Amino acid sequence: MIPVCLYFQVHQPYRLRRYNYFDVGREHRYFDDDVNRDLLASVASRCYSPAASFCERLLEEHPRFAVSFSFSGTVLEQLRAWAPEALAAFRRLAASDRVEILAETSHHSLAWLASREEFADQVVLHRGIVQQELGVEPKVFRNTELIYSDSLAAAVEDMGFSGVLADGVEPLLGPRSPAHVYRAATPKGLPLLVRHFRLSDDVAFRFSDRSWREWPLTPEKYDRWISGVEGDLVSLFMDFETFGEHQRAETGIFDFFEGWIDRRLARRSAAFLTPSAAIERFSPSETLSAPRLLSWADEARDVSAWQGNDLQRDALGKLFALERRVRANGSASLAEDFRRLSTSDHFYYMATKTAGDGRVHEHFSPFDSPYDAYIAFMHVVSDLERRLPRPSRAASLHPETSRPAPRA
Repeated sequence: MIPVCLYFQVHQPYRLRRYNYFDVGREHRYFDDDVNRDLLASVASRCYSPAASFCERLLEEHPRFAVSFSFSGTVLEQLRAWAPEALAAFRRLAASDRVEILAETSHHSLAWLASREEFADQVVLHRGIVQQELGVEPKVFRNTELIYSDSLAAAVEDMGFSGVLADGVEPLLGPRSPAHVYRAATPKGLPLLVRHFRLSDDVAFRFSDRSWREWPLTPEKYDRWISGVEGDLVSLFMDFETFGEHQRAETGIFDFFEGWIDRRLARRSAAFLTPSAAIERFSPSETLSAPRLLSWADEARDVSAWQGNDLQRDALGKLFALERRVRANGSASLAEDFRRLSTSDHFYYMATKTAGDGRVHEHFSPFDSPYDAYIAFMHVVSDLERRLPRPSRAASLHPETSRPAPRA
């Protein structure tokens, strides 16, 4: 029976206050602690605590169950401050040898799109946060929102990671199946795991959609679909917030998922693998190349969810134009504000897409419109700039030093 590689992303951003023009130069509190605390507590109550508990129970009941997580540094900090019981549950999970914790950027950021130096620094920061909070050292890398390209994989390989994750979309796979371990197009052929996006999204997005022709999704039906996949393994990657937050408990999501795992592991030939275990078990079959940037977001599965319009591109460019000055200043608080602003969610809120993608962006945004999100963000960037010493004349003669790195 084909094994399953199950991975969950866990992330919460620091959302901005309704920062306006009259705050600039006067008020340096950019993030709404009250809203962030309340939302974190709500998600912890509906999702993190009960979902972590059912993972603990599955690990106890099924010796062949395994699961992997990626925690952004921002969610770990918020859990420590506002939901210590949920963090304690995640620490218990991380202590299991059948749970793998993956690496990413510390601030779930778009740093890869703007600065290789900042990207590398945030990966190092994330390693430290995960070691401090969860007591493990990640070996496999997944970038923010599965943003991926050949150059990203090469950088990850240079950092010493043993594998990398990506979405199994057509521009990457072509006619190939996602049910294999592949090689990235890197000098050493870094092992690459790709998400089976249809089977993942059947749970993450379509589970409670009564207009979906396959509704209701039952454990029996889902297990039949997975058992019908030919290959080495089925990689199911999704947000952990699927359980109880995106799909509320009353939809039956907890009972469904636990029932599916119980059903699957009732057979002795069934198994779950962590990414590292999958990489050790299966030899990469072929090399996959991604010359352009891919992700797991929206129908396009590219970076247009965060860089698809002029608002988003201008916001990222203006933020990273300050990077060198933030570094030169040496202030830890300025650096932290800068990095929190690099979090992908801020740019996601500025999307002006329509139809299905647009509705999803609107659902997650705390702002009334993409333009409100952009205006608040740019007011914060303007204030951040005012807090920095003016660049020297020598620096102004070399503007390329403060520009974002080219996208790749």
